[in-house]
Amino acid sequence: MKELNFPFDGKDIIRRRLALKKALLSDGTVRVKKKVAVLGGSTTNHVVSALELFLLNFGIEPEFYQSEYNKFYEDAVFGNPELDSFDPDIIYIHTTSRNLTMLPESPAEKPESVQQRLDEQFSVFRQVWDSLTQRYSCPIIQNNFELPLFRRTGSFDGWSVTGQAAFIQRMNVMLSDHARTAQGLYIHDINYLSAVCGLAKWHDAEAWYLYKYAMSTAVIPDLAYSLACIIKSIYGKNHKVIDLDLDNTLWGGVIGDDGQEGIEIGPETAVGQAYSEFQSFIKGYKDYGVLLAVCSKNEKENAILGLEHPCSVLKPSDFVSLKANWEPKDRNIAESAEELSLGLDSFIFVDDNPAECAIVEGQLPMVQTVNLSNVHDAMYKLTRGGYFEVTSVSEDDMHRSEMYAANAKRAAQRKQFESYEDYLLSLEMNAVICGFEPVYIQRITQLTNKSNQFNLTTKRYNENEIKEVSESGNHICLCGRLLDKFGDNGIVSVVIGRIRGDQLDIELWLMSCRVLKRDMELAMLDELVRHAREKGIKRLNGYYYKTHKNNLVSELYGTFGFTRDCVADNGDSLWHMDIENYENRNKVIKIRYKENNDEQ
Repeated sequence: MKELNFPFDGKDIIRRRLALKKALLSDGTVRVKKKVAVLGGSTTNHVVSALELFLLNFGIEPEFYQSEYNKFYEDAVFGNPELDSFDPDIIYIHTTSRNLTMLPESPAEKPESVQQRLDEQFSVFRQVWDSLTQRYSCPIIQNNFELPLFRRTGSFDGWSVTGQAAFIQRMNVMLSDHARTAQGLYIHDINYLSAVCGLAKWHDAEAWYLYKYAMSTAVIPDLAYSLACIIKSIYGKNHKVIDLDLDNTLWGGVIGDDGQEGIEIGPETAVGQAYSEFQSFIKGYKDYGVLLAVCSKNEKENAILGLEHPCSVLKPSDFVSLKANWEPKDRNIAESAEELSLGLDSFIFVDDNPAECAIVEGQLPMVQTVNLSNVHDAMYKLTRGGYFEVTSVSEDDMHRSEMYAANAKRAAQRKQFESYEDYLLSLEMNAVICGFEPVYIQRITQLTNKSNQFNLTTKRYNENEIKEVSESGNHICLCGRLLDKFGDNGIVSVVIGRIRGDQLDIELWLMSCRVLKRDMELAMLDELVRHAREKGIKRLNGYYYKTHKNNLVSELYGTFGFTRDCVADNGDSLWHMDIENYENRNKVIKIRYKENNDEQ
């Protein structure tokens, strides 16, 4: 819904909340349902109301539990039967600087005394996180703390031993340091958010004294949107591609008219410096696994010439798709999505021409557009839009662009072979198939939350749950990493099976779409059967739960040789296969069981 995309009108959202909610729930979107517990150090009603709208718009249908006013500590540490019964999927701790009870009181306090206050204050929150993790094993989102509006001693308050602002800043660092190593804890940076909104706008004494809202009601939509971005990232609903125009977007001027020497990029002019900064900003996304693409009305030779400008930060090799032609841009974006095996809702389109943005919005409403009026405005919108909110960074993320570029080389090579099997053999594929090694846990968790098309049950797991099943004696857990002569695809497939006597119930089977039609699924099946036989299992039971995105694998078990036992009216189906006489199906991938083991 366009009204809920950034930048939005917060006052209008609050005023029209019920109408917006009704429209979202009736738009036919299939949403994942999640239980969100909000433990508040202040009043949270308006926060929950706005958060619900943004989550619905992100494809998540929330159910909420709210603690009583300022009972976040009691609910977490001493327990609450109502919260236990609610059994949350995610917990949000909505505390602010109003909940810091151990701030320095006197300028005469010694550094040791202030440090003791910090440690005691931190221990309160540490106790909350540890108790919740032990009881619920679900992701926890914790606000850090905003700065006060008032400073008795001016700038001295921000750096003196006993300054309240200094105390808050040190507390924020302690939270960040802990969250980096604490599994399943995420920091919601309201310190930044309050600064970007403006502390004078953020703080509202009347809202606090009358209603116990810890911030102005005017900024609650900003807070709720920021929080929703973290939640949708945890559940794998980030965008994946920035598709960029070129002329007057990545450089000043028109390459076709001005030539390489005439476009503005680099340190010589103020305009050129701005575009250089924008290119550096965009390239930084690539380092976090965001794919970059070009969609420009241009001759391809001119587009490449512009990207090869000596001062261009972005080079042709930085892009996984380069569409420079005179076709409509919505058509080019759709073709890029098909070539990359990604949904159109993965794309952010950036263009300086508002008419082009309007056409893309009209033809491809699932594509988010950013109209670049100036480069700093575009950087701000990309930043505040939360399209690429990061909650974890795996090794695969940092090499994703190279993986997709290698896929383009594989597609080019395929055209040289008449036999598809000969083509697969020419790739010289090797697979490392093993249990859930600790180094892979983060990537496995990402895949369970991001993979939708090749995913038979679409069951979602957090990191704690993945660790639990990997250590369980009642499960068989396999992950597969695929390598070939063009590069390493990383972890691309995950299977989880629960042992039930002499049968194995396959609770999860997924694979990244970037390795479709490479027979990796057959290699995983062979290994699953081998592990099952070692544990005395005689039958595999497969489950297919139909969604609006996974029709691709509706008959996968049938292609494996399973027998379909039943199919429900909604398309769900149950399958089985007796494995006593099973023979390996994979013929083109060599298997290694550990990183340095011999091949099979």
